[in-house]
Amino acid sequence: MRRLVIRPGAIGDFILSLPAMECLRDGYLEVWTATRNVPLARFADRACPIASTGLDLLAISDPDPGLIERLRGFDSIVSWYGANRPDFRAEVQRQDLPFTFFPALPPNSAGRHAADFYLDQVRTIRPCDADGIPRIACPGARENFAVIHPFSSNPKKNWPMEKFRRLAAGLERQGPVCWCRGEEDPPFAGAVEIEDLYDLACWLARARLYIGNDTGITHLAAAVGTPVLAVFGPTDPEVWAPRGDNVRVGRFSGF
Repeated sequence: MRRLVIRPGAIGDFILSLPAMECLRDGYLEVWTATRNVPLARFADRACPIASTGLDLLAISDPDPGLIERLRGFDSIVSWYGANRPDFRAEVQRQDLPFTFFPALPPNSAGRHAADFYLDQVRTIRPCDADGIPRIACPGARENFAVIHPFSSNPKKNWPMEKFRRLAAGLERQGPVCWCRGEEDPPFAGAVEIEDLYDLACWLARARLYIGNDTGITHLAAAVGTPVLAVFGPTDPEVWAPRGDNVRVGRFSGF
């Protein structure tokens, strides 16, 4: 079985899909995803950025024969890409490609955690007993430093910076505190920025504690097993909270 998984989306979406994607392994497994997520697809035989494949142009211009031939080389293609694009789905059908499409986001009324939602989808293709907890293995031992990531992609999800600073002051009595930022976050003097997500994951795995907003880096810290305090505001943690034995969620309102 040669299977292709196409998973677009942000870091957190990709991480919450890890149990589902790993469930789909049944022989050769290839993953196409957002460029930044490629280093996290270590469970796959091969991983490629979607932007490098020409897939974005499939329903816009004459299909690239090389792309069509490449897609026909798979026995199964599971795609969270193009599910809401009728033109893309029509071209896939016209080319008789072995696609199965899944919605990339749970419905508001799903009432289930997103990781379980994605697992339920793929179990219609390949049953498995995965527990829905994303895991990323990293070498190295725990060290005595804490990490705070005070940003997210949406300012409405950010706990006030002054509260993070007060929390950091208390944590510094027990050991060093490192601040971190992603490549799209605002400048922050002294913050650690590690571009490669697997390298970032392995750095987070060494921390004794991680604290952050509802963001992809918080999911990354949870996936490597670091104790996590995730600060949630308007987002529903029953659907989107990081998963793991060492995860605690705090809810705050009135930012």
